Amino acid sequence: MLVLGKKYDFTELELKKLSNKFEEISLVEYANNNSREVRLEIESLLKKRSYKFLVINTSKNVDAKMIKFLTILQFRFYKKRLKIITIEKFLEKFLQKCYIPDDNNDLKFLTDIKPYNGFEFFIKRIIDYTGASILFLVHFFIKFFINHKISTESPGSLYFTQSRVGLNTKTFQCYKFRTMHENSHHNPYTSENDDRVFKFGNFMRKTRIDEIPQYKNILKGDMHLIGPRAEWDILVKNYEKEIPYYNERHLVRPGITGWAQVNYPYGVNVNDAKQKLMYDLYYIKHWSLWLEIKTIFRTFAIMFGKKGL
Repeated sequence: MLVLGKKYDFTELELKKLSNKFEEISLVEYANNNSREVRLEIESLLKKRSYKFLVINTSKNVDAKMIKFLTILQFRFYKKRLKIITIEKFLEKFLQKCYIPDDNNDLKFLTDIKPYNGFEFFIKRIIDYTGASILFLVHFFIKFFINHKISTESPGSLYFTQSRVGLNTKTFQCYKFRTMHENSHHNPYTSENDDRVFKFGNFMRKTRIDEIPQYKNILKGDMHLIGPRAEWDILVKNYEKEIPYYNERHLVRPGITGWAQVNYPYGVNVNDAKQKLMYDLYYIKHWSLWLEIKTIFRTFAIMFGKKGL
């Protein structure tokens, strides 16, 4: 793949994924170069290597000569199957995430993200009640063991509740098994080797079993089994200021697990929150039963592989 511009910066994780799909990944600067230099560089690269995609990844205005050049390329390299694609479509096709503009000026972006229709919501609730029933049984059999482990390592309450933001930005109390020492110092983000998390609490986080009590939130209608992560209301206020279109994720109920959770590591800053939002919006935009099933299987892979953070 040949990428023109840097409107979107690929993460190291994404470049690693893409390297498994494309033999060669080349980046061509556009913002600081004139159009003629860029055209010559693209010509040179296309003569040396074979590319399947030329990704338009620039926010700079493209002049008439560049448009003509790209149009001619489509004809010249038709037999070599070179496809010209925008970064927005490329991200959705190969990384299953939606591009988010850096500002609030692109109102067309809003037309693509819609809540579930009646039939989709019906299917979601069948999955919810099935999942919640299973989680209820698991909770019933393991809560005594978990209570013993927590009491031994960090005496105090078994459960932890926190105000989270749900559908239409309404807050609700989210239930979890407690994984941190009580009265720990305030920090909205959890880091690796966080000293607030006791040993068994760390195990629960990595295997995601601390989320099991959220079956109660599913039955109450606060959450789905699968959806965007239910974020702490304190963090949401900051994200709304820093990340364009952040509120789009609140068009649907949050989930115990979700497309963002199984595709991106635990977030530690606003940039991570934006990356996860891209996956959340893809999930909402492209919801299907197959995507639901994929998310469930990936969640099991994380639980048994203990890849969570």
